[in-house]
Amino acid sequence: MTDDLLATLQLTMIPGIGPRTWQQLLNVFEMPERILRATSHELQEVNGVGPKIAKAIQSSTRDAAIIEWERCQKTGVELILRGSEKYPAALERIIDPPPLLYCRGNVLASDELAVAIVGSRRCTLYGRQTAEKLAAGLVRAGFTVVSGLARGIDAAAHQGALNAGGRTIAVFATGLDQVYPPEHADLAQHIAKQGALLTESPLDQAPLPGLFPQRNRIVSGMSVAVIVVEASRSSGALHTARHALEQNRDVFAVPGRIDSDHSLGCHDLIRDGVPLIRGVDDVLESLGPLTQPVKRSPQETVHHPAELKLTDQERRVLNLIAAEATAVDDVVRGAGMETHQVLTTITMLEMRRLIRRLPGGFVVRM
Repeated sequence: MTDDLLATLQLTMIPGIGPRTWQQLLNVFEMPERILRATSHELQEVNGVGPKIAKAIQSSTRDAAIIEWERCQKTGVELILRGSEKYPAALERIIDPPPLLYCRGNVLASDELAVAIVGSRRCTLYGRQTAEKLAAGLVRAGFTVVSGLARGIDAAAHQGALNAGGRTIAVFATGLDQVYPPEHADLAQHIAKQGALLTESPLDQAPLPGLFPQRNRIVSGMSVAVIVVEASRSSGALHTARHALEQNRDVFAVPGRIDSDHSLGCHDLIRDGVPLIRGVDDVLESLGPLTQPVKRSPQETVHHPAELKLTDQERRVLNLIAAEATAVDDVVRGAGMETHQVLTTITMLEMRRLIRRLPGGFVVRM
C-alpha cells in the first residue's frame, strides 16, 4: 500500500467530507498527505471546511485506514485510487470524481462503453420489463449496463444484463459490506462475478439519505448516456439525469402511460427536450461520437456507438481506417476481401457517417 493510497483512505473515512469539499481541499493542497499536515487555520480557509471538519481531519489516525485496508485484502475488495491505471477514465472527467473507489469484481477498459439505466423503486410491470429488455439489448450490442442496485428499475436493469450474459456494474451508496437493500445480496454476488460492485464509501457505511444523490453522480459519470425508464416527479432517477446533463452525458427517457404517476418525470424530461426512445436502436442512432475512443479488444477500437450495429465485414474494414488519412489501397490489402466488396463497404460506412472520403484515394475515420 502506497503512502498516497493510505492518506486518501484515511481522509475518505472521515465523515462529513463530501465530494465537493474533497475537490476543494485537493485544489488547495494538491496531495492528500498535505491535507493531513495542514493546520486548522489553513484547513478552514478552504471553501466548505468549518471547525468541525478541520478538527476531524487533524484528529484522524492511520490506524483505522490500515485496518480498513487489511479488511479489503481479506474480503477481495480492491481499492482503486484516482489517477491509477484502473480508475475509470470517464469518472476522471467529471467535476467531482471520487478520490478512491472500493471495487468487488473487475472494472475493464471496455466498461468505458457503458449506459446507465435508472428509474423508480416502485415501478410497474411495464417499467420492469422495459428495463430488462433495454439492458439485454444494450449488452448484446456491446455496452456495459450501470445502475444503483436499488429496488425496481435498477434491479431489473442489472438482472436483464446478467440474463443476457453481459457485463453490469452496480454503484453502491453504502459500503460494500452493507448491501442495500439487503434482499439484493444474491443479486450483488452475481453482479460481482459478471461485472463489478463499486462505491466511494467505507466498507461499513450504512445507508443514509444524503449518500444516494451523491452516489448518482458516479452512475452517470461512468456512462456515455443515462436512460430513465420510469420516474415520478420525486424520483431520485431525476437526480441522476441532472447529473448526466451537467456532465455532458446524453439523457434519454422512455415514455409511459400519459395518466401514470410512475412516468410523470419521464414525460417532463421529454417535454423539456430529452429524446424519447423506444429501444436500443434509438439509443445507438441518437448517441454522438465518444469523448475518448474505447478499445474493446486488441483488434477493435470504438469511436462512435453506431459502430456497434455494424456487420463483421463492415467492422473489419472500419478498423483498418485511422483517424488520419488512410489510403484506400491499404484498406483493400489489409481487409483480405475482394476489391469490390471493400469499396462497397467503404461506401456503406460513408453513408453511416463513420468515415469520410478525401481527395487522392484516401479515407479518414470521423
